[in-house]
Amino acid sequence: MGGPLGGPVGFAQGAAYVVKGFGLWRTRPGLMLLGMVPALIVLVLVGGSLVALALTVSDLVAWLTPFADGWGTGATVLRLGLAVLTVVGAVLLAIATFTALTLAIGDPFYERIWKETELMLGGDVPDEGPGFWRSVRDGLVLMAYGLLTAVVLIVIGFLPVVGAIAGVALGFVVAGRVLAGELVSRPLEARGLDRAARRDLLRPHRSAVLGLGLATQAFFLVPFGAVAVMPAAVAGSTMLARDVLDRVPARSPSGRPG
Repeated sequence: MGGPLGGPVGFAQGAAYVVKGFGLWRTRPGLMLLGMVPALIVLVLVGGSLVALALTVSDLVAWLTPFADGWGTGATVLRLGLAVLTVVGAVLLAIATFTALTLAIGDPFYERIWKETELMLGGDVPDEGPGFWRSVRDGLVLMAYGLLTAVVLIVIGFLPVVGAIAGVALGFVVAGRVLAGELVSRPLEARGLDRAARRDLLRPHRSAVLGLGLATQAFFLVPFGAVAVMPAAVAGSTMLARDVLDRVPARSPSGRPG
């Protein structure tokens, strides 16, 4: 934790909060195991859906293209291309919506981790929070944002030579930034800060929020890493929020730093 008038939290410090979040495995392993449940549920649902699609996509494409039955080799090429595009599109959709679904389903689980982290850091746990339906709405907004981002990245991917690399890199950064913003919002919302106040508060610490998000996203690249990292990211984002709050002298009744 920083001093009350400390400077902005940096990128490396933001990434380190994820590592600090994993420290709860030592002190509260049962709670952290519970925090893995939402991501595991979503992983099973999404993974099962993708497997089912992969097993039936050829029949689905053939059903959708009866006009190509007499095309011979042309029908095979067309249907193979459509099958590949369908599976790739489904994978991109799964990636874009995984985090939103996990956050929406996992709100009751992550709330316990957030509260325990608040208690561990000292002081009372704020009782003003977003509530279940607000969390669901935020999850849907995040999902819609993810879908829009996926469409943009697909378009970028068609750029010659650098398109695929640029699309993947940009998608990684955008997804990490959005995820971190959603995670940090809970402890700030619980203190009555609206969206504008949160934006003002976090503006000097944008690199730290990005560091937290990219470190979390890095675990998504490891098999089952998303399942393991989500409870640690919730704890780490709470620590980051508390550190940021400790670096401002006071806040006005509107919730903005004073």
